[in-house]
Amino acid sequence: MSLVELDGLSAGYRGSPVLSDVSTAIGAGGWLGVIGPNGSGKSTLLKAMLGLVHHGGTVTVDGRRVSGLRQRERAKLLGYAPQLPQLPVGMTVTDYVLLGRTPYTGLLGRESTKDLDIVVEVLERLDLIDLAERVLSDLSGGERQRAVLARALAQRTGVLLLDEPTTGLDVGHAQALLDLVDELRHERGTTVVTTLHDLTMAGQYAEHLLLLEHGRVSAEGAPEEVLTTDVLRRHYAARVSILPLPDGSTAVTPVRE
Repeated sequence: MSLVELDGLSAGYRGSPVLSDVSTAIGAGGWLGVIGPNGSGKSTLLKAMLGLVHHGGTVTVDGRRVSGLRQRERAKLLGYAPQLPQLPVGMTVTDYVLLGRTPYTGLLGRESTKDLDIVVEVLERLDLIDLAERVLSDLSGGERQRAVLARALAQRTGVLLLDEPTTGLDVGHAQALLDLVDELRHERGTTVVTTLHDLTMAGQYAEHLLLLEHGRVSAEGAPEEVLTTDVLRRHYAARVSILPLPDGSTAVTPVRE
């Protein structure tokens, strides 16, 4: 289980600031949902946490500064599924997911029986086992998205960073994916940070929400504190209704004039 802390995290591209002074903490085994309008800095936040973009401030996992870790150690600590990954040409689903085991392979870079067992388990849980020998380029957009998540899950890290993981998925696969992430939290104590456009799903699965606007924290708290008509009207310029659901969470539905 891993405690993640952000302190004054800022980032940008080519001298243009995108993210400014973000501070928060995600308890071990917790789930932080990062929401906000387009261009608010959600994806940049995850990249800054990983050290993929130039940034200021600090990111620590169980007191260890991520910026001070070697790449292999960082890959054992933080798993990442980007929204728009660069997929290798001609690679099968199995071989791609096996890349998630790279931090654990020996000097010869050969996978062990344990590595293969982990990959098979992940493929089965993400409904990809029948596509295991298919080439990535032959998959649909939703299938590729699941393969990207499978690679991140195969890393078996204490922290999982997912950038819009339900993009391109039908509602059934989107629910199954988020259910699996939630299971991992409870089974292994995985700490989860996701960016999500779907506010209803964000409120159903995340324990804590962080709303970004123009790269700054505009609202933070439990889903019921952040997902209100006033907050969403102010930050999204949206007309919505907040409806209670049987499980105690809320649904965010658009309202026509």
